[in-house]
Amino acid sequence: MNAHAPAAALLPDDAERATLIGRIWDPEVRAARVVAVHGARLVDLSERVDSLATLIDRPDARELVRAAVADPEALSWDLDAVVATSTDDAGPHAPHLLAPVDLQVVKACGVTFVDSMIERLIEERCAGNPDRAAEMRERVTSAIGGSLAELQPGSPAAAEAKAVLTEQGIWSAYLEVGIGPDPEVFSKAPVLASVGYGAAVGVPEFSSWNNPEPELVLVVDSRGEIRGATLGNDVNLRDVEGRSALLLGKAKDNNASSAIGPFVRLFDAHFTLESVRDEEISLRVEGADGYVMTGVNSVGRISRPFEELVAATHGEHHQYPDGFVLFTGTLFAPTEDRGEAGLGFTHAYGDRVRISSPQLGTLLNTVRRMDELAPWTWGIREHIQGQQRIDRARAERRESAAAR
Repeated sequence: MNAHAPAAALLPDDAERATLIGRIWDPEVRAARVVAVHGARLVDLSERVDSLATLIDRPDARELVRAAVADPEALSWDLDAVVATSTDDAGPHAPHLLAPVDLQVVKACGVTFVDSMIERLIEERCAGNPDRAAEMRERVTSAIGGSLAELQPGSPAAAEAKAVLTEQGIWSAYLEVGIGPDPEVFSKAPVLASVGYGAAVGVPEFSSWNNPEPELVLVVDSRGEIRGATLGNDVNLRDVEGRSALLLGKAKDNNASSAIGPFVRLFDAHFTLESVRDEEISLRVEGADGYVMTGVNSVGRISRPFEELVAATHGEHHQYPDGFVLFTGTLFAPTEDRGEAGLGFTHAYGDRVRISSPQLGTLLNTVRRMDELAPWTWGIREHIQGQQRIDRARAERRESAAAR
């Protein structure tokens, strides 16, 4: 991915009043730096906080950002230049955007929309075979139609629907988490494994039925408080998960299968949790062969409130000392045929996937063969060593300034 729109195109519509934070690779010190967007610049925050997770956890996070961008001595980078080098083949010698999360655990919720719940049921009924998708979709929608759309998960009406569907022989694990009392929450990716704007996302050769999932991602601190939001692509292998729900890990957690970005937008007086309850997240897939697919994830149609999803993740039953980010699921489930009739959509290598929303900006990635991607090597030990290099570089600059 070598052609990029101007950097402003990846920012929210009201970027001038948004508090946007993220991470970039700094080749000078061979480390990931926490940064804030300030006009046409990316301003360094990593000499004030040791991780983006630490920044999110601070009650005064916005004040810290304001102090940093007002500091004339703070390091900074040209935003356009960094975006231009944020490509799917970005190497260690040029600055580029990284996923705007570091030490946070990456969690995800599934089956949070009725439409996608039905598609998961179809996958299960097909046993992961896309040849049977059209037939099964007709049978399933004929059996349940729109009767589940207005159900409140966990309600008495939902329990009654469960009993009826069980009698019809079409109950499944997906309907359980879709309309039952407990949402599905799973671990999407290891700490530091997510990729950011411009990077490649990976699809393995063994998968012949897969798709992007454009999602709102909540950013939550160690206390379980939602502090901001960003965009995500929960890359999904439909054929793998369709064979068995117990293969969820294989279907969801692979090299470069979690894309997040471009930046985290912190909540403030202008942008709150209420602001994103009805966010419209657009998807555009452009194939190297000229193929184009578009879709929308209308967050307002989610079956469960954000607070319920967060409470199912964090609480007395589980804590996250470094916070976590939470993919909230997607309404979008592509059914249009890309090739042979009845087989539906699947990725082709080289697809450009653009996920965007008015308040969160644009996340852009290219689909590559997983075995072509560089191995994931930047883990927690490297993060610690990188921060140590940042600290040494800061000390050297101070000594040099004092000597002058």
